[in-house]
Amino acid sequence: MEIASYVFLIIGGLFFLLGGLGVLRMPDTFNRIQAGTKATTLGAFSTMIGVGFAAAASGNWDWISKVIIIIIFIVISNPVGSSAIAKATYNSKNIPDNLVQDDLKSRGESK
Repeated sequence: MEIASYVFLIIGGLFFLLGGLGVLRMPDTFNRIQAGTKATTLGAFSTMIGVGFAAAASGNWDWISKVIIIIIFIVISNPVGSSAIAKATYNSKNIPDNLVQDDLKSRGESK
């Protein structure tokens, strides 16, 4: 159990590192949102699972329910937050020049 917790903690740290690199390396806001949200979501899941395994290895099984609740909140809040940031970026007219398809403009939602 302890080795599994270390493996999940290392995987979570690597996903956080890749998410940070993605935010630094991506050319525009929309790509940065995707890189940051996807990688940090997986990093948080892996870290939480690693913490849950570490707590279970020490005999404390109360943490498992708390980890599951935190993961559920992350699943709900990350897409909402990233879509709010994307919509605010779109409404601020900070749209990249290489945008291929503009679904909001065709639905009449652009300002």
